[in-house]
Amino acid sequence: MTIRTEMRTSLGGLPAAAWDAVVGDGCPFFEHAFLWGLERTGAIGPPTGWHPRYVLAWRGGDLVGALAMYRKDHSYGEFIFDWAWADAAQRVGLPYYPKMVVAAPHSPVGGERFLLAPGEGDDVRDALLEEARRLTVAEPATGLHWLFVTRAEAAFLQSRGLAVRHTHQFHWQNEGYATFDDFLERFRSKRRNQIRRERRQLSEQGVTVRVLEGDAIDDAAMAHAWAFYKDTVDKFFYGRRYLNRAFFDHLHAHFRDRLMLVFGERDGVVLGGAMNVRKGPVLYGRYWGCRADVRNLHFELCSYAGIEASIERGIQRFEAGAGGGGHKYHRGFLPVVTYSAHELYLPGLDDAVRRALAHEREHLAAELAGLEGHLLKPTDG
Repeated sequence: MTIRTEMRTSLGGLPAAAWDAVVGDGCPFFEHAFLWGLERTGAIGPPTGWHPRYVLAWRGGDLVGALAMYRKDHSYGEFIFDWAWADAAQRVGLPYYPKMVVAAPHSPVGGERFLLAPGEGDDVRDALLEEARRLTVAEPATGLHWLFVTRAEAAFLQSRGLAVRHTHQFHWQNEGYATFDDFLERFRSKRRNQIRRERRQLSEQGVTVRVLEGDAIDDAAMAHAWAFYKDTVDKFFYGRRYLNRAFFDHLHAHFRDRLMLVFGERDGVVLGGAMNVRKGPVLYGRYWGCRADVRNLHFELCSYAGIEASIERGIQRFEAGAGGGGHKYHRGFLPVVTYSAHELYLPGLDDAVRRALAHEREHLAAELAGLEGHLLKPTDG
């Protein structure tokens, strides 16, 4: 049966069950509750420079595929940095915006960007890609960018003519650990003792850790999560408050079963917290903040407590988000390559970007190779 595609500027009129059926077991940041929450609370939309352009693929009356695509007026909230490309375009008098991105807004998380119904394959991918390209030209926009795609999707997009970019993040992988101490045995003795010391020092300061999930997260806990997010963003000159209190309230009402909050407390007072999202075997670290300067609190709430909770719950991967490579690496998060794919419709710039990406891939491979063996004990004992 012929595949029919269409574009919608809102998820509001699409049944959540139909959209979530193509998300399936995939990335939770594409689930209807999350994306619609961004829309309805104003965290995305024309005033923010994120203009929804959802691409839908139908076979008869069945939704068989979708893309969360957005027309962007800037590059904020993407975490695949193309500011240098925008500067290069400006220097030669070319506009770089608007552009089109296929992405989870404000979320540097991997996972499939081609949202497909079970059993669907490349014919639907090709239909979605063709429609995304057509819409990019029709806007008109200067390029089409696919952010944090899977390795398989990167290969597919490359085979269709897009340029693939390699970046990296730090993820923790569960190697079948029974306990946190079991995990520590992977380290060389100096680093193992340092981690134990950091956790002990926090306990000596009278700080205890509490993990809340699902219905255990009450209004007060969610208010803390919002306050910590807000304070952390406002603390830094480069910070941008992409989200708002209404969105956090929406998550509490409609996305609570995906949330894991980790709080550090002393004498009944919440000193800091980390907000994570869990789906199946993956935990995603997202936001953190504190109201007191407590030594090692950040490491505990954003790294160790999440790892320990993952071991206890059988979670296989803990993605700690963008940035902070050094301190993550020394606490058990290992580098993994992340992928994006790009094509620019600007004379000369597309070729220049493709050449730059080839050099970037070589540099990243050398950088990651240099990290091997410095943290963990040799696997042969």
